Amino acid sequence: MKIGVPRETRPGETRVASTPDVVKKLVSKGFSVLLEKGAGEAAHFTDAEFEQAGATLVDRAAALAADIVLKVRKPDLDEVAMMTDGAVLVGFIETCEEDDILRAMFDKNIRPLALERVPRISRAQSMDALSSQSNIAGYRAVIEAASLFGRFLPLMMTSAGSAKPARLVVLGVGVAGLQAIATARRLGADVYAYDIRPETREQILSLGAKPIDLEIGESGSGEGGYAKELSEEAKAKQQQLLADELSKAHILITTALIPCRPAPVLVTEEVVKRMREGSVIVDLAAETGGNCPLTEKDQVINKEGVILVGHTNYPAMMPSDASAFYAKNIANLLDIMVAVEEGKPVLNDFELDEITQAALVRPQSK
Repeated sequence: MKIGVPRETRPGETRVASTPDVVKKLVSKGFSVLLEKGAGEAAHFTDAEFEQAGATLVDRAAALAADIVLKVRKPDLDEVAMMTDGAVLVGFIETCEEDDILRAMFDKNIRPLALERVPRISRAQSMDALSSQSNIAGYRAVIEAASLFGRFLPLMMTSAGSAKPARLVVLGVGVAGLQAIATARRLGADVYAYDIRPETREQILSLGAKPIDLEIGESGSGEGGYAKELSEEAKAKQQQLLADELSKAHILITTALIPCRPAPVLVTEEVVKRMREGSVIVDLAAETGGNCPLTEKDQVINKEGVILVGHTNYPAMMPSDASAFYAKNIANLLDIMVAVEEGKPVLNDFELDEITQAALVRPQSK
């Protein structure tokens, strides 16, 4: 059974779907790994390392023609055209509705396994690529904020005077938010955090941060540990109560996302106007509209004296570790996708396991 690893072509994407360490394990299990030449260069993995691990270096067409194709980002139509009828694609599919690319895959009987659909259950934790990459995003967001903020994050005492710790607020306490809290605490900031899900309060306290408690009359707890969308009345009340807390922050890191919905607005233009000159907002929800309406996707701008950061691919800023985590997530998923019969890998029925059943993207019924 052939596994193909093509080079990612999305602008700014530096990750690769497998690494030499993981390739070595796949080859030992009987897979033939076909790696497009140069696929790992942007993540600092050389072709020579992949060859030593047992991969065969091929051109783009051969990598995409494999039985199982591993990708980070969703393929484009040209890539789908090069894939084999009946192949399996593993990667982020990045869509909530059927589109031209999915329809092109279904026309060729290609079965996409969307890593963002892996359920958040104990068995699937090692396959949860959404969490592994969000963890990196939360860490990197704090590093970006610290580099753009013109002051110290920790309390700093010198012979020339002292500087108070920066007040850093994290909005949204999911995987990215928790890592942002932990990283900011390690750097010595005075950290506050808010989430609409009441169960996150204990997690905030456990990391040494201070929870922001608001009474908005609704719980934002949704299915699978995700937040759900609030009513319009609760949204308005939330914005009003948050305004005073947010305007006092030196750094805001916003991570609030709702699957397949526009990002909720938590930081209004009025709040930005009230923030101090030189404050920083890192908006991790920029891809889906932003938690601040002033954020510009993939741009770093200055509005009202506040620096707004709208990067949309933080894991790509740390491609070596991001690729290593991602590759292991996929390798763990392959363990339940494939059985070994008579020394050869054979695909299992994806409908018979709750993880692959949830991850499998099917054609929508007409």
